[in-house]
Amino acid sequence: MVCNLPFDRLEAFMVALFKSIGVPSEDARTCADVLITSDKRGIDSHGVGRLKPIYYDRIVHQNIQQPVTQFEIVRDRGATAVVDGHHGMGMVIGKRCMTMAIEKARTYGLGMVVARNSTHYGFAAYYPIMATKAGMIGLTGTNARPSIAPTFGVENMLGTNPLVFAMPTDEEFPLTNDYATSIIQRGKIEQYDREGKACPAGLVIDRQGQTKTDSAQVLKDLVSGEAALTPLGGIGEETAGYKGYGFATIVEVLSAALQQGHFLKQLSGIGEDGKPCPYGIGHFFLAIDIEHFCDLAAFKKTTGDILRELRASQKAPGAERIYTPGEKEYLAWLDRQDKGAPVDEALQKQLVTMRDEQGLKQFRFPFE
Repeated sequence: MVCNLPFDRLEAFMVALFKSIGVPSEDARTCADVLITSDKRGIDSHGVGRLKPIYYDRIVHQNIQQPVTQFEIVRDRGATAVVDGHHGMGMVIGKRCMTMAIEKARTYGLGMVVARNSTHYGFAAYYPIMATKAGMIGLTGTNARPSIAPTFGVENMLGTNPLVFAMPTDEEFPLTNDYATSIIQRGKIEQYDREGKACPAGLVIDRQGQTKTDSAQVLKDLVSGEAALTPLGGIGEETAGYKGYGFATIVEVLSAALQQGHFLKQLSGIGEDGKPCPYGIGHFFLAIDIEHFCDLAAFKKTTGDILRELRASQKAPGAERIYTPGEKEYLAWLDRQDKGAPVDEALQKQLVTMRDEQGLKQFRFPFE
C-alpha cells in the first residue's frame, strides 16, 4: 500500500542518512534537497526512490562513490571552467558548477562549466532552475551508463543523456524541459518494477531487436548488455528515432570531449576485473544572463505570452487542456504540498533497511 510521507520529515531523514554515511552536513542538505525537489515536482523516478540504489548502495556496499566531494577546478578561463569531481556526490558537483556558471554569466553574459569524474546528479532540471532564480536561462546535460542503442543498432551504447533547459517567465513557474533522449529512462523502469508493472512495448529492445516488457528483467538486461532503450522517436527511422539518437550523441560529446572524461562503454561501472568501479560521469552547465540581451521583465513577459498562447490554442477532440513544459511539475507540487511524497511498499522496505543499518532510531515511519 502506498503511504504519503511529509516532505519535511522525509527530507530530514535523507539529510541524516547522508550524514551517517560520511557526507558532510552542507553537502548532505544539498543532496537531500535535489532528491526531495524531484518528489515535490512529481518526478518520482528521480526522487527518494533512488536514494538506496544510486547513492547509498554505491557508497556503503559497493565503495565506488566518495561521500566527501573533492571539487577540483582544473581550468578556469574567463567565461569557462573545467572541474574534476573525483567521484564525489554528483548533486554537490552539479550545484557548485552551476553556481560558477551563473557567476561567470554575470560578468561575461555567458558562463559554461563542464565536469568530469562525477556521479549521478539527480533530476537534471534542478540546475537550470537555479539559473532562472538568478534571472538567467539555464542549460545542462549529462552522460550516463550505457542504455540507448543507436538507430539500426541493438547494443546499448549511449546513456539516457538528458538535454535540459529552463527559462524564467512572468508566471508562477519557469519553462523547463526535463527529459531523457530515450523514450523512457531507467528510473521510470525502476518505478515500474517497484509497482509490479510491465514496461510498455516498444521502449526496450533485446539483441534480436525484439521489444521487452518485463520490468525486472529489463533492468538486469540493461546491466548485462542484453537489452537497450530506444531513442526518442522509437525504433528505426520511420518515426524519427534518429533524432533522439542524434541528440543523445551531442550530449555524450559535450559531457566527455570538453572535459576529457569517460564516454560510452567506459561508463558501464564495471572494471576490467568484472567488479563494480566508479562511473566517471560527465556534465555540462550553461548560464545565459538575459540582461546582457534585453530587459529581464520584457523577456519574462514574452516567454509567458508564448506559453499562454500555446495553452489557449485549439485542443484536439476530447482533450481537456494543453500543457506547456514545466506546467505539470508545478501542478504536481500544488497537489502534493500538503499530501507529501507517495512511497510504495518496495520503497518503504528500502527506507527501513537503510535506517536500521545506520542506527537512525529517531526516525519512525507512519507505515510501520
